[in-house]
Amino acid sequence: MTRMQNLIFVFIAACSLPALADDGAPVLPYRPTVSSPAQLPAPGQLELELGGLSMKTNEERRDSVPYQFKLAFTENWGVLLGGDAYVWQRDPDNRISGFGDTSLTLKRAFLIDDKTAFGLEFTSRMPSSKGEIGSGKADYTLNGIFSKDIGDFHLDTNINTTRIGAPDEGTGRTLTGISSSLSKTLNEKWGVVGELSGTHQSGLPKNALFLTALTYSPSKRIVIDFGFAKGLNNNSPDWEVFTGIVVPIANFW
Repeated sequence: MTRMQNLIFVFIAACSLPALADDGAPVLPYRPTVSSPAQLPAPGQLELELGGLSMKTNEERRDSVPYQFKLAFTENWGVLLGGDAYVWQRDPDNRISGFGDTSLTLKRAFLIDDKTAFGLEFTSRMPSSKGEIGSGKADYTLNGIFSKDIGDFHLDTNINTTRIGAPDEGTGRTLTGISSSLSKTLNEKWGVVGELSGTHQSGLPKNALFLTALTYSPSKRIVIDFGFAKGLNNNSPDWEVFTGIVVPIANFW
């Protein structure tokens, strides 16, 4: 399948989910931005984020189906499980496909008031993929988060550091990243988000990316997004296009 066919397939499958009752807690999307909010979903509500992502970097093309499950035990503690359900990766000399790596995150939220929160995430990315799709070694990330409602806008800023299990020869073992997203609700159903993000690893040029997306909420318990991202220098992806959905799939308490 082509990249666009992959995206359309995932989008149609997601939108074909049965209509959900509108009397439960609203979902709290973490996608499609690099930045995560400090807040957690409603305690006891298991949420699924499912998407399609197509990207080009120089001569390499990569299509994937990212997913993430989110469950909060309380308003302050929760866990996230995610990764790439499947990956198609190719360049002029090679083609490979298969399951992607899997990430497990423990999250702590520090709620200051209704508009302000801090957060900490500790993530272990487990090498569940095969061949060149992943590195074959575990990575560990500590992410600090600041979230703030400013009038009609919502700000999420993340600063993180990752210990890379298998760095490329001549590069450092530590990857640092920073991202900041600003979102705005346009009306009851539509919203817009913009984001700047970047990473740095010794031995490599810095990476920088601009992302923008629209969100559509047919109800407070379903959020659909679609958008694109553009690399801002030669070490970044040429472009990315994506779509996805966030829905609750179970309520445990």
